[in-house]
Amino acid sequence: MASPADPGRPEAPEGKAKGEAGGEEASQEGDLRSVLVTSVLSLEQLDLDLFRGRHYWVPVTQRLFGGQIVGQALVAAAKAVSEDVQVHSLHCYFVRAGDPTVPVLYQVERTRTGKSFSVRSVKAIQHGKPILICQASFQQDQPSPVKHQFHMPDVPLPEELLTQEELIQKYLQDPNLLDRYRQGLNKMLAQEVPIEIKPVNPPDFFHRRPQEPKQLLWVRARGHIGECDMKLHCCVAAYISDYAFLGTALFPHQHHRVSFMVSLDHSMWFHAPFRADHWMLYECESPWAGGSRGLVHGRLWRRDGVLAASCAQEGVIRVKEQPSGSKL
Repeated sequence: MASPADPGRPEAPEGKAKGEAGGEEASQEGDLRSVLVTSVLSLEQLDLDLFRGRHYWVPVTQRLFGGQIVGQALVAAAKAVSEDVQVHSLHCYFVRAGDPTVPVLYQVERTRTGKSFSVRSVKAIQHGKPILICQASFQQDQPSPVKHQFHMPDVPLPEELLTQEELIQKYLQDPNLLDRYRQGLNKMLAQEVPIEIKPVNPPDFFHRRPQEPKQLLWVRARGHIGECDMKLHCCVAAYISDYAFLGTALFPHQHHRVSFMVSLDHSMWFHAPFRADHWMLYECESPWAGGSRGLVHGRLWRRDGVLAASCAQEGVIRVKEQPSGSKL
């Protein structure tokens, strides 16, 4: 992993992301470095295995974005392993709400260092108490003839789709749009989210029509990251993976108004090298919801059809009770 001062600057050539279209890289070479590298995932080292992270983007809920905490925790874990291993999985529990007014401390425990696999445990701490507990596992490269994967969904290319901002502008032009939705959309436009998103099947939130609990999004980090230690791209993907993920479970339930929704846990498995600043297809689906909880699964596909990572998350979803016979 890169140095504490600059997590995006590669220290060694191992684990470079590959398998991407060269033209896209050329189109981003002139861009500013991604804020996900220069700010969001840049940790300050306070001591051996102790780091401090600050906040860049806070959602309208005024709670810390879970993807930021997961991504920063993985950065801290990656700084405590050798350069010749790559992250293959992480498992996190969100145990307390994050406070956006103070930094987060990341305390790393070197749980095990083996010949092939190494495990690092990370506590994200605020006000003296953990807000997230993360276990990250790293593996030395071990080729094997035993391999397979699902097929990537057949979808339009990102160049053929509108960005999330362009879709919001389109929604705002609807004269029949309710004021509460108009206010919410304007708030979304005002936020500086460090992710570019192009929905393949935009949800029909504003006409409250139930849909299948599935969504497809082209996603990538804003700005340029470049070829570097693959662990950094995994940290960025961890950040991206939490955006709009749990909301997939709400698609069939548009007649309900959500009063409270937070992540309980988040897991990822990394399968193949990728570039987090190149377009990847994020395939999300919710196989189950009940008991005030929702479960979502996700797959991150490189645009050449290679499955780069898989994700899973469960969260609390509470809705407002509606009077008998009432309609939203």
